[in-house]
Amino acid sequence: MEQQSRRGLLKNAAIAAAAVGSAAVVSETASAKTPKLEKKSYPPPKPGETPLFSGAVSYGNLLFLAGVGAHFEGTIEEHTKHVLDELEQKLVSAGSSMDKVLKVNVYLNDIKDWERMNTAYKGRWGNVPPVRTTVAPAGGIPGNSLVEIDLIAYI
Repeated sequence: MEQQSRRGLLKNAAIAAAAVGSAAVVSETASAKTPKLEKKSYPPPKPGETPLFSGAVSYGNLLFLAGVGAHFEGTIEEHTKHVLDELEQKLVSAGSSMDKVLKVNVYLNDIKDWERMNTAYKGRWGNVPPVRTTVAPAGGIPGNSLVEIDLIAYI
C-alpha cells in the first residue's frame, strides 16, 4: 500500500466529512417533507368517550365518510337531496368538497327507485363524477331511509 502524506490524509478526511454532512442534510430534508400519516376523526371524540363508529375519518389526504340516510317521510328525490346535502356539509367541514369525491356507495331501500334517485344525484359532483356502486340490500336500510350513501374523498 502506498503511504499518504499527512496533508493528503487530512484533505481526504475533510472531503469524506463534507459528504457525510451533506447526506445527513438531504436525509433530514427528505424526512421533513414526508408527513407522518395518522388517523383523524371528524369531529374528534370527546375525552373519555368511546363512540360506536366515526362519522368521518381521514388518513393522510384521504377522507372516509360513513353512510348518511334520511330518516323522515318523503320521496326518493327528497331523501337523496337531503343525504347529498348532509354529505356535502361534512366534506366541507373536513376540508374537502363534492368535487374531490373519488368513490360513492349508494344503498337503495328499493332498486326500483334507481332512476328517480339518479335525478337528484346527477350534477352534484363537478366535471368528473366519482365512481359509484349502487345496491339494494335485501334487508333494507336501517332507520327506514329510502337511500343511504357513503363515500371516499381527498382533502
